[in-house]
Amino acid sequence: MKRKKLYMLAAFMVTGVLAAGSWHSASAEDLTKITFCLDWTPNTNHTGIYAAQALGYFEEEGLDVEIVQPPENGAVLMCASGQAQFAVDAQDTMAAALDQEEPLGITAVAAMIQHNTSGILSRAGDGIDTPKGLEGKTYSTWESPIELNMIEYVMTQDGGDFSKLTLIPNDITDEPAALAAHQTDAVWVFYGWSGINAQVEGVDCDYWSFADISPELDYYTPVIVANDSFLETSPEIAKAFLKAAARGYEYAIEHPKEAADLLIEGDTTGSLKGAEDLIYASQEWLSERYIDDADRWGVIDEDRWNAFYGWLSEHELTQNDLTGKGFSNGYLP
Repeated sequence: MKRKKLYMLAAFMVTGVLAAGSWHSASAEDLTKITFCLDWTPNTNHTGIYAAQALGYFEEEGLDVEIVQPPENGAVLMCASGQAQFAVDAQDTMAAALDQEEPLGITAVAAMIQHNTSGILSRAGDGIDTPKGLEGKTYSTWESPIELNMIEYVMTQDGGDFSKLTLIPNDITDEPAALAAHQTDAVWVFYGWSGINAQVEGVDCDYWSFADISPELDYYTPVIVANDSFLETSPEIAKAFLKAAARGYEYAIEHPKEAADLLIEGDTTGSLKGAEDLIYASQEWLSERYIDDADRWGVIDEDRWNAFYGWLSEHELTQNDLTGKGFSNGYLP
């Protein structure tokens, strides 16, 4: 009798497990699938997305979000083609997508970080603590017209001569190490990652940011862009995604260490392995900058957006005036 009861109990437990599994499967089928394409390997710019996924915020909004790496032709093209509903880009690189006879169908729907955190990193004591200090030095460039015009602009504003700057190709993967090895004198970085990495690696560096030099260069990088057709046909789903994402970034602001752990755990590329010290320090720094002086996460200031696109037009870096184009706050919670 005892053995029979044990068999019955085991059968009941198996049935219960199978039933539970079927229930979860059915629920998963009810979720709306969303593809979110990164702009690069996972990093602390993306922490809020990973937090939202790990903490179940997307699922609570009825979404099954898959985070994917960008294809060879880039995240924007993947989003514009409809292979991803959302992707990560930046306002400066978005310009090329918008400045066409038939613009790519994407719209920036949230600012992941409120202000431009990029600038020039150099060895401490080399005199490159201002743009003019680049005179007679070597700069590693991606050879982007916008990049080089920005460098020339801030140098000229500071009384420097851009023609006296030596340009070499930027093939650097570790900026502080390259500076320490004298492979270059100056390199464009995003301070929240490479600038913090200089501190972690113990490389004494000077840094100045474009936003501090010229307000019109305080553009949005990075941003979440969405496919226009998706926004038109599924606005409520887009709003649900951004509601969950906002909660993820708010969690990262309030709990930087725990959020950094969720990013590390969620990384499937292996690129963050061994970089825990950098990730924790970067997360601590960025947690104060996701919202910064805005009234909520994700909002894009129209004046600042237009100031940068107006600057591009004035410097003939776009064929069309892009002011007022390419962004919307209408999907934010």
